[in-house]
Amino acid sequence: MGAWPSHCRIRQGSGSSGATPPGPWGPRARRGGGACLVTFYPSMAAPVGPVKFWRPGTEGPGVSISEERQSLAENSGTTVVYNPYASLSIEQQRQKLPVFKLRNHILYLIENYQTVVIVGETGCGKSTQIPQVAGRVAEERGAVLGHEVGYCIRFDDCTDQLATRIKFLTDGMLVREMMVDPLLTKYSIIMLDEAHERTLYTDIATGLLKKIQKKRGDLRLIVASATLDAEKFRDFFNQNETSDPARDTCVILTVEGRTFPVDIFYLQSPVPDYIKSTVETVVKIHQTEGDGDILAFLTGQEEVETVVSMLIEQARALARTGMKRHLRVLPMYAGLPSFEQMKVFERMSRSVRKVIVATNVAETSITISGIVYVIDCGFVKLRAYNPRTAIECLVVVPVSQASANQRAGRGGRSRSGKCYRLYTEEAFDQLPQSTVPEMQRSNLAPVILQLKALGIDNVLRFHFMSPPPAQSMVQALELLYALGGLDKDCRLTEPLGMRIAEFPLNPMFAKMLLESGNFGCSQEILSIAAMMQIQNIFVVPPNQKSQAIRVHRKFAVEEGDHLTMLNVYEAFIKHNKNSQWCQEHFLNYKGLVRAATVREQLKKLLVKFQVPKKSSEGDPDPVLRCIVSGFFANAARFHSTGAYRTIRDDHELHIHPASVLYAEKPPRWVIYNEVIQTSKYYMRDVTAVESAWLLELAPHFYQQGTVGMDRGHALATCLQPLHVFKCTFFLQFNALSVFPLVVHRVERRLPYPQNILGKHSGV
Repeated sequence: MGAWPSHCRIRQGSGSSGATPPGPWGPRARRGGGACLVTFYPSMAAPVGPVKFWRPGTEGPGVSISEERQSLAENSGTTVVYNPYASLSIEQQRQKLPVFKLRNHILYLIENYQTVVIVGETGCGKSTQIPQVAGRVAEERGAVLGHEVGYCIRFDDCTDQLATRIKFLTDGMLVREMMVDPLLTKYSIIMLDEAHERTLYTDIATGLLKKIQKKRGDLRLIVASATLDAEKFRDFFNQNETSDPARDTCVILTVEGRTFPVDIFYLQSPVPDYIKSTVETVVKIHQTEGDGDILAFLTGQEEVETVVSMLIEQARALARTGMKRHLRVLPMYAGLPSFEQMKVFERMSRSVRKVIVATNVAETSITISGIVYVIDCGFVKLRAYNPRTAIECLVVVPVSQASANQRAGRGGRSRSGKCYRLYTEEAFDQLPQSTVPEMQRSNLAPVILQLKALGIDNVLRFHFMSPPPAQSMVQALELLYALGGLDKDCRLTEPLGMRIAEFPLNPMFAKMLLESGNFGCSQEILSIAAMMQIQNIFVVPPNQKSQAIRVHRKFAVEEGDHLTMLNVYEAFIKHNKNSQWCQEHFLNYKGLVRAATVREQLKKLLVKFQVPKKSSEGDPDPVLRCIVSGFFANAARFHSTGAYRTIRDDHELHIHPASVLYAEKPPRWVIYNEVIQTSKYYMRDVTAVESAWLLELAPHFYQQGTVGMDRGHALATCLQPLHVFKCTFFLQFNALSVFPLVVHRVERRLPYPQNILGKHSGV
């Protein structure tokens, strides 16, 4: 990039100082917001009935509405960032949050509306203050509010059924609770936090909560969002079918922001390498701009670590030139150990500028003090499912305008900020308005399994906020049928389907675990399944890369990644879960401890389902065959071109460089856990298998075929996929679920539809 061009184009944001930016950019302004679901149960024994408590506008606690609004107007410039008032008491800190000033207003809305959509920026107090409002609701209903706060995440329930009064849990765990208690009767108020992220299970939860509200008029729902998509939530939850707004059941409350203006600068022309440009931009800001920390957005862990390494080298070079201000470079991504993540919140001395290189995990959910400068690469890594190839993978795609604005807003928390976008303004204008919801880009097998377990048989008629593609639904049904989870009538099988639904795992993992007793290797499969739920078991420090790789090879086995992970776990247990041993072997200690916890949870499920406790006693074949029994759909064969091709759809794949099989002689047949897309489609968690196992364990999915003919003689034999769509199940599924919809639509438009349908019906 070199020196900043003198012909840069600038567009001033409101409140801009008008200073010339350090680069080929041009400005504007905006703000910021992650996904977590918060549920409150202020009283499990509370009587069902309308919520009654003090009404704003009458004498009561707190300030009046007019005083509240006046106070809000007078203090609209107040800025609250990640604990900037460390010297203040907790009570003084919470009183400075924007949401605190609207406390009485929120109480009033919750009393009068079934659903309240609260729009507010990250850091305004939604997640911490509104649960305390829920506590007030419990108090006014006569419930005894305890002081205990618990949480519930996958494989970890830290709550007390008698003592806990405010409970934080993930959206996935809320959906799982509905399997036991379909009407969520022990909860009075449920809050969907960070709803704008539109995760897979948040969308399922919204559809289910809408159904529950029709049965439970006393249930109150709060939807908290950091972006201005509130109308979509309001329209979805509003049960008023008249034109009278007084009968609305959903209302929107906007919490005024407390960010400072952010000047946005664009490039004059696109850059070929945003990683290099990110490093150059950081260095130039450090050399030419005033105080303030820097936050740079990239797409994934590999990019983050690359840029961190490059910036550390640049920082050393700058220090050698005698520069007084130093750079402290820190990574931030989801798989980073928690103690490393917490470093981004540490305060630095005035002589040190903090540079945080992050994925979109820093885009919402967290508020980091001191950020003034933001660098946006313009891309994000998302999980996407292609129903045509039946491959779900991680892909790098351009960010949405909403995400870009969230990123820019990170720089306006404590003072006026600047955002440098590594793309042109024309490119920004062409970005999609918002990110495609996960529901429309995910493998829907887990979704359908959950809905079926909840008794929702006709999943096509389920009221999704954003309906998923029909082809994705059909692919998911096909997979579940192939796994034995659904029967020919599209119902959960007994007991296999119901048991698969109880596992908080991908259905393939659940099937593998349930079959492990039959293969005599449940002990090994438990360890493998637990390890596969943990990211970044192997630690590779940038300054010890070759040493770490050499140590890691000691755990590798020729069969592939699954048995390698088994070796790591068994060695960890053999050494009594010793943290020093993990450090010496460059292993993620907390990740392995977490794997041990996950294993115990999965073990309880196997005991519940009476799966025999057996070990293969070092024989790898039963373990590999058991893995195939669950992951047969993810099979690929080595092709003469040097790549792998999926058996199911003949799609080209490659072994990921992190796999132990990457540098070895390619096995002819492999199965894999997932696919990630960068420059190519890479398989992760890969294991070599025998083609005979695929035929033996999935005869309903594969058949023996031939490829290539020479004068009528087959040159080779190979596996070929069977088309499960041709089975009776799918004919009945189409007839029962799709065809009636067609009939209904046609009957509304034609006087005698039966004749036309009789001629043209393929069913």
